[in-house]
Amino acid sequence: MKTTIQYESMDSEVNVILENDKYQAIIAPWLGSNVLRIQDKELGIEILRYNADNTVQNLRTGYNSFLYGLPTLYLPNRLSGGNLKVSDSTYHFPINEPELNNHLHGFLHTRSYTVTSTFVNDTDAIVTTEYIFDEKDPAYEYFPVSFKAAFKFTLNTHGFFYEFTMTNLSTKMLPFGVGNHTTINAPFTKDGDPHDVRLTIPAVQKVVMNDKFIPTGVFESLNDYDLQYPAGIMKPVTHEIDNDMYSATYTRKQGFPFYGCIVTDIKKNHGICYKVDEAFRYWLIWNDWDRNGYFCPEPMSWIIDAPNLNMSQVSSGYLELGPGESKTVHEHIYTFTK
Repeated sequence: MKTTIQYESMDSEVNVILENDKYQAIIAPWLGSNVLRIQDKELGIEILRYNADNTVQNLRTGYNSFLYGLPTLYLPNRLSGGNLKVSDSTYHFPINEPELNNHLHGFLHTRSYTVTSTFVNDTDAIVTTEYIFDEKDPAYEYFPVSFKAAFKFTLNTHGFFYEFTMTNLSTKMLPFGVGNHTTINAPFTKDGDPHDVRLTIPAVQKVVMNDKFIPTGVFESLNDYDLQYPAGIMKPVTHEIDNDMYSATYTRKQGFPFYGCIVTDIKKNHGICYKVDEAFRYWLIWNDWDRNGYFCPEPMSWIIDAPNLNMSQVSSGYLELGPGESKTVHEHIYTFTK
């Protein structure tokens, strides 16, 4: 199978294209190393929300930086009042969701990464990128904790593999909370019908949130609506989904344990497996108020606002890295036919 790494210009920036006979992935190092596109060319599956006519300016404008592709968020989702309480300090992030008095999604998904290596052979195409957060970054003014963020992306016949590593370069404690604002098309199949799309999320308990979408610390048993997620019968579009959040466990795929979410087209019998690291303890589901033909199953390593909640770290997923420590998480996206 022919495997290649190529480059394409996008206005003044450059994307990296990983490709083989079955899959193609497009990485935008200049936009937080966002994975702009993953497609299965054989099955005609366009997994992620992608627009070939997008411009750099459009993707950098407003919320668009996390409404296309597969962006990585640090810190994921909301910090109440913009506060970030760490064991050795408290930091105050700017309020960028003023109607709810929250800070939303951090800053790392907008930074320009450096391509540090590429490798290609008959089976694998691999690219690595990194970003050093230090005093040269404008966010350092309110979060003076230096770190390195690094990605490794691999494409082969088994699909697309994602690896994200953070390393604490400071003498302070570094909170580690990461998530993906993954945008999946609905429909994702050629000539598909959005009414035929189903989503499986291995939900265990529902996270109860207040009117500012901050968890109250209360978990509820799944009701009839919630149970559609683990049953694999939830329609992720054709109705509004606004911040459904759950703790998660394993589901099963073809009789084997599977940790992640599954999307299927019940008429065309094609599907997407989105396998994630067990570090991702929570899933949040949102679909842009069902306006634009996509939905976001968002894996998160900690619960929304984890640093500020009166919850045990075991329950919240909160984690800190000491000086010199690193943490890596993995994901794997691939397609299947029933």
